[in-house]
Amino acid sequence: MPQARSGNAKLAAVITEAGMSHAEVARAFVRVAKESNAPEFAGVGRSHVSHWIAGSKPSGRAPMLLCEALSRKLGRVITLDEIGLPAPPLSSKDMLGWRVDTLAALTELGRVDVDAERRRVLSTAAYSLAALTLPSDRWWSQMAERGRARGAAGGRTVSRGDVDAVHDMMSLFSRVDQRRGGGHARSAVVQYLGSDVASFLYGRYADDILRRDMFTAASELSYLAGWMAFDNGEHNVAQHYFNIAVKLAAEADNPAMAGHVLRAMAHQAIDLGHRKRALNLASASVDGERYQAAAPRERALLGVVYARALAVNGETQKAARALLRAEDDLSAATGGDDEPGRVFFFGEASLAHETACALRDTGDLAGATTQFRRSVRTRKASTFTRTHAVTLGYMGAVQARQGEIEEACATWSRALDAMEGVRSGRTREVAAEMRAILSPYRRRIVRAVRDVDARAKSYLSTFA
Repeated sequence: MPQARSGNAKLAAVITEAGMSHAEVARAFVRVAKESNAPEFAGVGRSHVSHWIAGSKPSGRAPMLLCEALSRKLGRVITLDEIGLPAPPLSSKDMLGWRVDTLAALTELGRVDVDAERRRVLSTAAYSLAALTLPSDRWWSQMAERGRARGAAGGRTVSRGDVDAVHDMMSLFSRVDQRRGGGHARSAVVQYLGSDVASFLYGRYADDILRRDMFTAASELSYLAGWMAFDNGEHNVAQHYFNIAVKLAAEADNPAMAGHVLRAMAHQAIDLGHRKRALNLASASVDGERYQAAAPRERALLGVVYARALAVNGETQKAARALLRAEDDLSAATGGDDEPGRVFFFGEASLAHETACALRDTGDLAGATTQFRRSVRTRKASTFTRTHAVTLGYMGAVQARQGEIEEACATWSRALDAMEGVRSGRTREVAAEMRAILSPYRRRIVRAVRDVDARAKSYLSTFA
């Protein structure tokens, strides 16, 4: 078939570019297969690769693993299209497996996320509870060993300037997210992560410190892609990026970064109502080196989400102690070069917001209102617009629960003002909650109720 001949010719051309014999390709493939815990490929040899080039097509996960083997040799991302092989059916179980090779999973996820139809399938797939079970302690040390082995790969030389560039892009995208919500610019984050950054990960490093810094930077960007998807209500997509971010942090041997991502996973699990699993994730985020190696500001962030997880599980006293420790950690934060840029957003306003949520979940509505007001008062709304809108929305809901409907409407009116131009699943949820709470009051002739309800309905229709 013409398609098969064309595809095999492409594969042969890439193998020639890599300067590899068929036997060398086979050995590289087997090495990747073993790392990916895929024993079904352990018997692959030169004849199999020769058959693929001659006309047959590898099946299942083999195409993705072959791309990974060639990418390592060439030091750039090799796609299935480039070697003329068909994409294997997407398996969320495979993608989320802790034994799947990190870079192979990143490449495949990037391919899926930029393909409109496959991304739709991924977006509508179920959030996996099984994937919230964390791997053993041994896995973390094995991943650190695997990361060190990558530094010997061929391909382009990665410089300190390349790491700085990734951090610059991370900072730019993070600020867009904070202001406009996860529905803006996520495709740009995904494309940058799957192209430039993925190529860096296949590169050659002067020393392991540089490699670890690049893998940490890539972990931060994968975390951001996940956070933006989470904020936009695409929970299965978010879970996949968080999973890769944890793996990249593990290969970077960076426990603080791993804790940062586990904290985000816990936050997502809390919002989705998976309380016990949220507590397991939050506990892991503050365990041992993940907390100890973190800067004070990041410790406060980990700690306040841990407090929220305790609160939703009814552990009121433990939650109170965790909140006090988070306040102490934030008080100890001084900023500067020793503080990672990924925590730039977390300050007094963020701490007050999360504290208010914890108090609300323990039934302390008065305390929650006080902390929400503190958050609104101390936040720079023009920079952190999305969270400002969410905070106001949550505060209005608490006021409504206390029977203060007119005050709630005034607060919600401010929230809707802040939502202008924001694309976020969480702001959409806030608007939907406004309408649900106001539903019993719609027949009353109350102008504030009518205005807020109409504006919330308009916002939902605009950003549906």
